[in-house]
Amino acid sequence: MHLRPSRILRLLREGHMPSILKVNLSDPRVLEIAGLCGVDGVWLCTEHVPNDWVGLENQIRAARIHNVDALVRVAKGSYSDYIKPFEMDAAGIIVPHVADADEARRIIDSVRFHPLGRRALDGGNIDGQFCLVPMADYLSYSNHEKIVILQIESPEALEHVEAICALPGFDGVLFGPGDFSHRIGVAGQLDHPTVVAARRRVAAACKASGKFCMAAGLYAPFHDLVNEGFRVFGIGSDVVALSSYVKQRLELVRGHIEALPASVKPSTRSPYA
Repeated sequence: MHLRPSRILRLLREGHMPSILKVNLSDPRVLEIAGLCGVDGVWLCTEHVPNDWVGLENQIRAARIHNVDALVRVAKGSYSDYIKPFEMDAAGIIVPHVADADEARRIIDSVRFHPLGRRALDGGNIDGQFCLVPMADYLSYSNHEKIVILQIESPEALEHVEAICALPGFDGVLFGPGDFSHRIGVAGQLDHPTVVAARRRVAAACKASGKFCMAAGLYAPFHDLVNEGFRVFGIGSDVVALSSYVKQRLELVRGHIEALPASVKPSTRSPYA
């Protein structure tokens, strides 16, 4: 039996900088388009997006077909919420709003098998190829080829970021500049000096502990992010891409209409009526 290795982890080991597309829409064809375009990973979400488990499983399956890593941002909840994406054969999970090292240790315990953690054992899902994979291979694969990313996005968590990053058993950190800016009263100001300083501190803590640091988007000059230590990059999202395309095409058509001769040009109207 062949267990698919993580594309993101392989690329990081080879010195590359993997690209991630955030996917809010639930249609698996979005994942197929992303895979055909060449992204390395997709970021799915159950924290803010109303994905159900069956739909999520189909999205993960679509990503796997195109050798794309599916990273699922889980909802804060029980250990079952954390391990189900793995059992659907997601390449990794992103756990939001990690507060301190104690919480990080509990997460690691929930999602890693012995000796790294105390994850509940099944093996009867697609990640274990429905019990067709020898148990030792399944456990080793799950501990070393499945990605665990912890999200740091509050001033309180920032004070513990070095202790969090020093823990064994997880792979990377995602800094959340949006929530961090909101928590310090400058919502959306991702270039605010306090937000930038927090971003740099997170990246430095990752580098010191051998964890990768993931940028949620291209919200700062790329060379700055690289110099700070970021190695995995969100390139945008499907909903922003779709809305940008629709607006661009509408502006094109409206410009053509505006240039028509008066004899055929329609009267001005609201674009929403």
